[in-house]
Order: sequence, then structure tokens, then C-alpha cells
Amino acid sequence: MKYKVVFTNKAEKALNKIDYSHKKIILSWIKTNLVDCENPRQYGKALTGDKKGYWRYRVGAYRIISRIDDDKLIIIMFNVSHRIDVYEF
Repeated sequence: MKYKVVFTNKAEKALNKIDYSHKKIILSWIKTNLVDCENPRQYGKALTGDKKGYWRYRVGAYRIISRIDDDKLIIIMFNVSHRIDVYEF
């Protein structure tokens, strides 16, 4: 069971706003750790409260917010941003 990564339009726009060097690091991390992985939960942390059901991945000072759909084997990226304002989605 290997998971695929899918970006929402909002996540793509947020990623495009990040400077090139950080964007390259983030995409490399996603490719290395999440694309075709068998257990995406081992790299992240489940969010709680009103964000229950979402997962957070840390890449330096940036955070990736996603949902994991086990039925379809996809990781849906919702937001990619600096840690200060990533939870405003």
C-alpha cells in the first residue's frame, strides 16, 4: 500500500509564495518521505481540537497541513506555510 500526494489549489498557491530555496527543500522532503510511502503517519503529528483529522509535517520552519485518506491511499495537502501562520486555513 503506497500513498500518493495531492495538492489542493490553496496549497499550490501557498507553496508558490515561498522563496525558491525553501520551496526546493520542502518539495524534496515531500518526495523523499511521503511520495510512495507506506505509513505517512510516522513522519507527522495528528492535530487536535477544531483541526482534528488533519496532520502536520515539520520541514524546518515550515509546516505542511494535510489529510490522509486511507481508502484512496492519498495524502491531500491543504496548506504549506511558515510555522507562524500555517494553522489559519
